[in-house]
Amino acid sequence: MNTTSTAGAIHSHSLVTLNFRVTHPATSQTLISTFEATPATMQLGAGELMATLEARLIGLAPGARKTFHFGPGEAFGPYSEELVERVQRRHIPPSLYLEQDTVYAFPAPDGSSYPGLVRELTETEALIDFNHPMAGKAVDVEVEIIGVI
Repeated sequence: MNTTSTAGAIHSHSLVTLNFRVTHPATSQTLISTFEATPATMQLGAGELMATLEARLIGLAPGARKTFHFGPGEAFGPYSEELVERVQRRHIPPSLYLEQDTVYAFPAPDGSSYPGLVRELTETEALIDFNHPMAGKAVDVEVEIIGVI
């Protein structure tokens, strides 16, 4: 007996179960993949997936398998120099033991946190990059649609 969902095609507010793999097209390096683990279930329109990927999923039905190419900055946004900040070490919580080339969750005044990559580190300051690691880069995203509600 086949237990795969036979619901219709994906629409703008579908709940979708899928496998996906994000790769860097120039190197074929896999950045993230659910194919070897548990499929993901995501609500379209809720900000759980890249808006540009959601748009390409519309109309796909269970069983579909596709690979989408996203040009530089199309998937994770453009790289912005404005999101690179030089922060005085005295303004960084002492509980954060910083190391160069490491991503940390930096607290925001509203209580939320933002991931940032420590690009440079001196005794008095740190250069923090708050861009997504794939911002400004091209990626390929392979998807396999398992179920749609």
